[in-house]
Amino acid sequence: MLTCQSRQVGLERNGLRLFYANHQLDVPTMPSNHYQQLLEKISQHQATIGVIGLGYVGLPLIDAFVKAGFRTIGFDVDLRKVNRLQQGESYIGHIPSQRIQSWLDQQQFQATTDMTRLSQADVILICVPTPLTDSRDPDLSYVVTTTGSIAAALRPGQLVILESTTYPGTTRDVMLPILTETGLIAGEEFFLAYSPEREDPGNPDFSTQTIPKVVGGLNENSLNLADTLYCQAVTQTVRVATLEIAEACKILENTYRSVNIAMVNELKVLFQKIGIDIWEVIQAAKTKPFGFQAFYPGPGLGGHCIPIDPFYLSWVARRHETPTKFIELAGEINTSMPLYVVHQLAEALNQVGKPIRGSKISILGVAYKKDIDDPRESPSFKLMELLQERGAILSYSDPHIAKLPNMRRYSVPEMTSTTLTDHYLQQLDCALIATDHSDFDYDQIVTHCPLIIDTRNATAKIAHNRHKIHKA
Repeated sequence: MLTCQSRQVGLERNGLRLFYANHQLDVPTMPSNHYQQLLEKISQHQATIGVIGLGYVGLPLIDAFVKAGFRTIGFDVDLRKVNRLQQGESYIGHIPSQRIQSWLDQQQFQATTDMTRLSQADVILICVPTPLTDSRDPDLSYVVTTTGSIAAALRPGQLVILESTTYPGTTRDVMLPILTETGLIAGEEFFLAYSPEREDPGNPDFSTQTIPKVVGGLNENSLNLADTLYCQAVTQTVRVATLEIAEACKILENTYRSVNIAMVNELKVLFQKIGIDIWEVIQAAKTKPFGFQAFYPGPGLGGHCIPIDPFYLSWVARRHETPTKFIELAGEINTSMPLYVVHQLAEALNQVGKPIRGSKISILGVAYKKDIDDPRESPSFKLMELLQERGAILSYSDPHIAKLPNMRRYSVPEMTSTTLTDHYLQQLDCALIATDHSDFDYDQIVTHCPLIIDTRNATAKIAHNRHKIHKA
């Protein structure tokens, strides 16, 4: 039986008004019939949970609510995803097909592209992408379009929660006006909250159910409903005073990681020039039992959060004419790492008398981190793009990603994963380890490949043929 703890963080709010950026907004806080009815439905597990966006955030959320005994409806614009789910087939590694089939068998899950069915859900969770534009400004088009679909179906007694990572003010300033155009009263007839997703695919220690859920609401009614909802499915909730605090919380978490990763990436470049192994430095530093947390260098940032979220914060800062030098510098360093890796690869090939043009180069790993099947924002795609521009003959191997997906920002050729046979490795000019999957046989790679560029320290324990290995 799941036991949920709820914590209150920040200021208590006893008044009827919420304040943000010198803007005052009247929001009803007296309990209404719609509030009481929805609270009862959630508490008794009689509410239907709708999840918009059936990806790496949405599907684990559905899993958590199904386990808690709720009926769920999954919404997505991708008909292929919906059809696969309706057939009991998963496309996400850590959500097995058998589990989806069990949801269907228990009649606790349906998938659909029909957004008019949003009216059937008592709670609507939004898990859509929040990418960047080409100029690195926030692209809220998915949030805006989704909110419009919700507004078209909105009825009294529904709770809407945004989970997509975004800048502080999005829920109140972007979503709320669209929803109130329906004529329904926010905080009394319908309810609005924000709770940032904190998924970490491939993490064996934490799942959707065990990661604390930060919750902010438009008013007390909204906050209480959202907190009660998540308490049915996760072990701990953390109530904060405003929507904006909840939004800023996720931005802070990922900016913290971005800045620290940028620092070790910068030190990697410096230490390599003076003959110091950054990986050994980090291993030594992490023996300190306080005051240090290990971050590791790599070929660039990947995933749906860390490469993107800090730019949301710097965009807000520019609007308020406030410099964010750490964030901007971290972004510059991290986005420069793929080019640095390609330069290191070119130098290593040059030492054996070969140019990049015409060389057979394999990218080992296209997922953004080890042992997962998630390619979102993976630096491997930028590496491929740069190498393709320089005339390399490219291939790749990834035991978790059988075929390269279409990527919004990168132009890469259509390819399927190649199995790492001895013959395949021998005919390469270079193998670039971009993702250190546990399934790779690094002894085999070092034995048979003539040249290895290791961006993840994956070959650290291989004692033989060290002259072939170049860290980048």
